[in-house]
Amino acid sequence: MSNFAIDGVLAQIRQLQAQTKLNAPAVRPEALGAGVPKPAGAAGVAPTDFGKLLKAGLEGVNAAQSRATNAAVAFERGTPGVELSTVMIESQKATVAFRAATEVRNRLVNAYQEIMNMPI
Repeated sequence: MSNFAIDGVLAQIRQLQAQTKLNAPAVRPEALGAGVPKPAGAAGVAPTDFGKLLKAGLEGVNAAQSRATNAAVAFERGTPGVELSTVMIESQKATVAFRAATEVRNRLVNAYQEIMNMPI
């Protein structure tokens, strides 16, 4: 995967992270306690559900592939207004999205393997 595609994926992740921070309620300093460590999510801020983010990402990949397929079928049928350049752009978007999802999967598997190989 090229650095350009990885940078694009990282930008999307940062954008999603910024959106979740905007939607999270503000935490007052007095609510945190006097130096007592609290578990994640205990300070009134809901933790981001990784499963939901992953599912949303996969649904985005599926949507991109569906748009590419629909554009290709429309072009093959000769639908007015559907140009070859549109079909190629949608196809490339779907390809980049799929490669990004594959890279995320590979990194998750590597992280899992590293955790499983850690000595106890």
